[in-house]
Amino acid sequence: MTKREEWATRIGFVLSAIGSAIGLGNIWRFPYMVYSNGGGAFLVPYFFALLTAGIPIMILEFAIGHKYRGSAPLTFFRICKKWEWLGWWQSLVCFVIAVYYIVVISWALNYTIFSFGLKWGDNPNDFFMKQFLNISKSPWEFGGLQLNILLGTLVLWFFVWLVLFSGVRKGIEIANKLFMPLLFVMILIMLGRSVVLEGASSGLNWLFKPNFKAITNYKVWAAAYGQIFFSLSICFAIMITYASYLPAKSDLANNGTITSFINCGFSMLAGIVIFSILGYMANQQGVSVKEVASSGVGLAFITLPKAINLLPFPKFFGFLFFLSLVFAGFTSMISISEGCCSAFIDKFGWDRRRVVTIFSLIGALVSLIFVTRSGLYILDIVDHFVNNFGIIFVGLLEVILISWFFDLESIRAHVNEVSDFRIGRWWNVCLKVITPVVLGYMGVANFIGELKKYYGGYDFKSVFIFGWFVLVLIIVISFLLQHSKSRWPKLQLLNPQTRYK
Repeated sequence: MTKREEWATRIGFVLSAIGSAIGLGNIWRFPYMVYSNGGGAFLVPYFFALLTAGIPIMILEFAIGHKYRGSAPLTFFRICKKWEWLGWWQSLVCFVIAVYYIVVISWALNYTIFSFGLKWGDNPNDFFMKQFLNISKSPWEFGGLQLNILLGTLVLWFFVWLVLFSGVRKGIEIANKLFMPLLFVMILIMLGRSVVLEGASSGLNWLFKPNFKAITNYKVWAAAYGQIFFSLSICFAIMITYASYLPAKSDLANNGTITSFINCGFSMLAGIVIFSILGYMANQQGVSVKEVASSGVGLAFITLPKAINLLPFPKFFGFLFFLSLVFAGFTSMISISEGCCSAFIDKFGWDRRRVVTIFSLIGALVSLIFVTRSGLYILDIVDHFVNNFGIIFVGLLEVILISWFFDLESIRAHVNEVSDFRIGRWWNVCLKVITPVVLGYMGVANFIGELKKYYGGYDFKSVFIFGWFVLVLIIVISFLLQHSKSRWPKLQLLNPQTRYK
């Protein structure tokens, strides 16, 4: 029996888990979520969500991955043979996310190069939409492949292949030990420069000034739980897989807590940087921060390039910002890809190098659809449905099945056996009651909203094919993979005396 790979050091695992959790959304989604949901008051439901959902689910996934020593499908198979499909659902969600997420990182990689000459010019909106993306009029007007984006995407796929091909210790761990410290250094440099800009205080005031009336709005609480849920990389195979590479005596409770708080801390730092710059931009243009604040790709590739043009040493600041996007995105891309590859390695007993090579080739091929002129439309639809339905409902099923139809107490006992601090029954209550209620509400509310109006104003055909059909396909393939012949490895008994080197 081949021994399962393990992390070489605790810091290597923690940095890899943090690298997975910290992604593009921490930089371009979190600041706007705070700003638009009550400012400083939003932090109340945000940290409540972290304590009642984020950390409990993180510890849960670390625990089952560590105890049952497998990828998501193998872990759920060992918990209950009938639940294997749940792990495949999560792993296939990873594949779908990977094929478009890497294209967004390619945008950031291109903009890192563009920053040397501020190539986006005085009108970043026209440059991004018309010159860079050369966007078509509808999702079905594919047009040709965009060469710059294609080259960036292929380069990134090569490095993803190289990291995963090299294995857990020599690939994933080394990559995160390199990129994560560099990312934090870059964000701290940007922080130190941005907060002293003229007008930065007005931006931070818009970000953190509390509107306590927002706390009474249930939508704000749902937004807080949604942000925690999406930003921690929980409930889509990654943390279960990463935890399966832990040595026997690994502090699961501490690791889960540290990963969660550092992720949220990074989001706070990114928020301060972004809104300091937006405050400076508003000050320079003589408008309010409200008029320049935005979220998503518009913030990263249109609004901030406008602001960067106005900054002292704009080329240097632009380079740092877009390179930080590349690093944050790439470490997440590694984890997303590993969450899928590990499932096939475990299920069919295939060699890692074979699986990683096939995964990268197929992934690169599928990514081409997002490199076309209609790629942004398709990416927008797929991302919306995968996040709001694929991840939400698979997370809801995971929490309900393990909490109510499995011995949750045995998992808590496992965590307490290997951790320095014990988790109490509050953990059970969070997983059995609070998290299912919130995720259930979010899922149902999203579904009802989708029935009332087609997402983004797209036509029915686009929403059906790139949205609902993709979701159904994921679920169908999950059940097909569950019933395919497997070569599941035998469960390796853990030696509680084994520690990190």
